[in-house]
Amino acid sequence: MVGEMAVREKAVAVRGKAGPPKVMRMSVEQPLWRALTGYRILTMLYAIGLFANSYEGFARPWVAVAYFCVLFVWTLATLPKVASAANCTKRFLTADLTIALAGILLTPVADTHERIASGAATMPSIWTAGSVLAFAIKGGWRWAAFASTLVAVANLVERGSPARDTVHNVVLVWVASIAIGYVVEVARASERTLARALEIEAATRERERLARDIHDSVLQVLAMVQRRGAVLGGEAGELGRMAGEQEIALRALVSGGLASGPRTPGHVGAGVPGTLVDPAGEPDSDPDSPDPVDLRTLLVPYATSTVTLSDPGAPVPLARAAAKELAAAVGAALDNVRKHAGEGARAWILVEDEPDSVVVTVRDDGPGIPEGRLAQAEGEGRLGVAQSIRGRLRDLGGGAELISVPGQGTEVELTVPKAGQTARGKAEKR
Repeated sequence: MVGEMAVREKAVAVRGKAGPPKVMRMSVEQPLWRALTGYRILTMLYAIGLFANSYEGFARPWVAVAYFCVLFVWTLATLPKVASAANCTKRFLTADLTIALAGILLTPVADTHERIASGAATMPSIWTAGSVLAFAIKGGWRWAAFASTLVAVANLVERGSPARDTVHNVVLVWVASIAIGYVVEVARASERTLARALEIEAATRERERLARDIHDSVLQVLAMVQRRGAVLGGEAGELGRMAGEQEIALRALVSGGLASGPRTPGHVGAGVPGTLVDPAGEPDSDPDSPDPVDLRTLLVPYATSTVTLSDPGAPVPLARAAAKELAAAVGAALDNVRKHAGEGARAWILVEDEPDSVVVTVRDDGPGIPEGRLAQAEGEGRLGVAQSIRGRLRDLGGGAELISVPGQGTEVELTVPKAGQTARGKAEKR
């Protein structure tokens, strides 16, 4: 990215068997800056040697001597500026390119017309390419194209006419600098991807270590409290029930790194279904972002001691708005379970990631819904199923199918098409 620091040190913590995490630092661009430093020194010496070899042919050699004194001092004094992208500022790049262009445009003043017409090199010669390459490494191919175009114009002005060798050199610098700038941008993107992969790997290893520790201690204690509380009953039974809920939430957290927590009255933030949560555990600052979200992060908070969540074990990406509406529909279905089947009724949530759609099934072991009861409730103005469930799915281009047999529970199947199908469904509605 233009203006981005070229020396980017990505720190990845890798936990060893003992001691603090080790830090690995990476930079794919640093070798380019070191090469540029050497190139500027060598090409500066080459330009001075070229002038010394043809000193007697110059019409005004004192102009060339003054310029090369400036070039010599500038090149050595600015070596720290080309040591890294942090030091290579826009102000330095502008001044560096100005010195290169000034040397090209002063060549007709110092040299003779005959030598210029015969193809003699400009005073800075190939040192100019180093200035263009600094633009390429610092800002990518767009900056390189800008700098090389200015150099091309200056060369054409110095020569007076587009001679073959001038055009050849101009095109060579232009193409080479743009190619290098593009390679730098690709290298930066690869570096970011690699650093992110290493961070994920380190986080996964740490999560696995914590999961082992928690399983050997906290989860076993919570399971024991749940069993003992169920046996003792009374207040101990309530304590055991709460321990069971926390065990389920903690197990989901350490197994998948998902936002979790029992869905209880007054529970807010990460545990509120429909609230998008980032990996750090904070509510999503942009819930309407087009970026997909893992649907599991919105369904895990519903898992309790009486609600079992079964998912594919892998991320289920879905557009954020669609994921929020689907999670809200699941919440409405569970609300109906508690309201009509009782607090003790058990429910199961099954998530299926199909190629073209996402299917979530909510099933309970309640008494079921009598035939005609849904139509009667809708006529009475109770729109829980009609609007909270079917209405949400209809707006997403999906559907909700409700199957209920008296005495055998109720099953609600929610289907939401993925991004492409959702877009087509909305377009057709228009």
